[in-house]
Amino acid sequence: METRNIRNFSIIAHIDHGKSTLADRFLELTKTVETRQMHSQYLDMMDLEQERGITIKMQPVRMLYQARFDQRQSAFILNLIDTPGHVDFSYEVSRSLAAVEGAILLVDGTKGVQAQTLAHLNTAQKQSLVIVPAINKIDLANARPDLIEVELKSLLGIETEVFKISAKDGTGVEDLLEAVIAKIPPPVEKDRPSRPFGKGGPSLPLPSVSRALIFDSTYDTYKGVVAFVRVFDGGFKAADKVRFIAPDKEAGIMEVGYFKPQLTPEKEIKEGEIGYIATGLKDPSLVKVGDTILALNNSEFTRKNAENKSSASGQHYSVYVLPGYKEPQPVVFASLFPKEGADFAILKDALGKLKLSDAALSFELDSQEVLGRGFRCGFLGSLHMEIVLERLRREYGLPLITTMPSVSYEIIKRNGEAEMIFSAADLPEADRYTQIREPWVSLTLISSAKFMGGILELVAQRRGVHKHTEYLSAERVEIIYEIPLAEIIVDFHDKLKSVSSGFASFNYEFLELRPSDLVKLDVLVAGEKVDALSRIIPRVDSQDEGRRIVLKLKELLPREWFQVTLQAAIGGKIIAREDISALKKDVTGYLYGGDITRKMKLREKQKKGKKKMKARGRVNIPNEVFFELLKR
Repeated sequence: METRNIRNFSIIAHIDHGKSTLADRFLELTKTVETRQMHSQYLDMMDLEQERGITIKMQPVRMLYQARFDQRQSAFILNLIDTPGHVDFSYEVSRSLAAVEGAILLVDGTKGVQAQTLAHLNTAQKQSLVIVPAINKIDLANARPDLIEVELKSLLGIETEVFKISAKDGTGVEDLLEAVIAKIPPPVEKDRPSRPFGKGGPSLPLPSVSRALIFDSTYDTYKGVVAFVRVFDGGFKAADKVRFIAPDKEAGIMEVGYFKPQLTPEKEIKEGEIGYIATGLKDPSLVKVGDTILALNNSEFTRKNAENKSSASGQHYSVYVLPGYKEPQPVVFASLFPKEGADFAILKDALGKLKLSDAALSFELDSQEVLGRGFRCGFLGSLHMEIVLERLRREYGLPLITTMPSVSYEIIKRNGEAEMIFSAADLPEADRYTQIREPWVSLTLISSAKFMGGILELVAQRRGVHKHTEYLSAERVEIIYEIPLAEIIVDFHDKLKSVSSGFASFNYEFLELRPSDLVKLDVLVAGEKVDALSRIIPRVDSQDEGRRIVLKLKELLPREWFQVTLQAAIGGKIIAREDISALKKDVTGYLYGGDITRKMKLREKQKKGKKKMKARGRVNIPNEVFFELLKR
């Protein structure tokens, strides 16, 4: 197959605008999947994606298609990467866009341009991708394709054809696919400035070399780490010797192939194509997303590089590095601990393998006196955290204890030194620091103008500072706020959907760390401080928040055989208290007569037992309590 017949593209859109449904129609149109095997959201491979109805992982697929306009009657290779739409999985989108030459920008015909539409479009434009705009769901009675077409053309700033389709019934889908082939250039025409042998790149008098960019990976018990790659130069075959530049590690390829969409072995994957390389490596840390794989196809090249690697003037492997990805910055942190200490090694292995398919996940060792050894993990949002916890439970059978999700803070010590802390448990006593700084973000909200009142009230309650309002059309408005990140990481999305009847959307970008009047709120259960429930909150909200937490705990925690005292405290001062009454057992029920003193003796014995249990007893806190406590 000639390189000019290859098209690499993604579908980008806000969540629930129909990306996966459109991908289904492409699979049917190109006959990539047999009709009897086809089901809705076919590229959402995980059970979790099917259950929730959202895309969590990017998924590549290779399709063959005969274009109607092509006079040569040759088939085109279409490499599609389906992407998530939720803001928590935006790193998946950015990685997929670095592996393609174009993207379909899909917009819901009933909702119009939304926050993630703008965010994904901005990412695609930074990559200099060709954008093919399309309006979906035109079959619905409340669709507004003409008005949304005006919005899209205004957004793109060019007079371009906007395709109007219905991914559900297939209307206009074939015309859109034809436009992808006609408008998006083949791989050879995309100028990447760091290509050694391309236009604008340095001229290197070296033998040929095959290079590929790792944009995703997974783990297979038999094949080891399987790298998802876009080949930029040369080709790769089974048994080739390759080098991973970042860890400086060599390996032999076990298998190469394409996504159809299942892994399908082939003899070779060539320049311009998207495929996979089974490395055989069992250590997940050796294969990093964004790294360059180098196949040393020329023995003279290998010998010269080995001789010159230590020479400042010689050419060595680093000159072949492809542009990778900017490391994602976690915004939500929580510590994970196995319920059984013996499961620590299993948790460590599970997180390492999970990071292969979720490059945005970060983790490091953590230890707490009560909970034992675990890992402090960083996530891109609360939904990202929820998905990771569910995957650990389902895929690895790990019951976990999690601490309260929080953002990172910077404290200024008495001696002027700055230190980052990632949980309330790390915050020292108040007399050991002078200032706490918390992360603020720029929050972009897009909604119908009639919901503005409820949205403004919601954001004002969360310490938001209004910056700008702009009408995108007569009905749609864009509002920009600056707001503390801690105020939006958990339930803000649900509340926003509630006040806007599901129409509003949001996106955010980190701004800076700002000083705030914050305090550490501790929670004591049965007289014992639970570090996992501690949190950092604004001082003005501490009284109300302490009261809310103990009331919520009283509602959520199961009753014990002894009275459980719940307390909220700041420093050594108790600011709220509730008691959970003990379960009762009728210890005299089996008595059928006799003197009253028999019953009195049994009740006194029960009373002493409860007192002893209260002194020695410990309360087990279910994992679900942590998320419930954060909901307002």
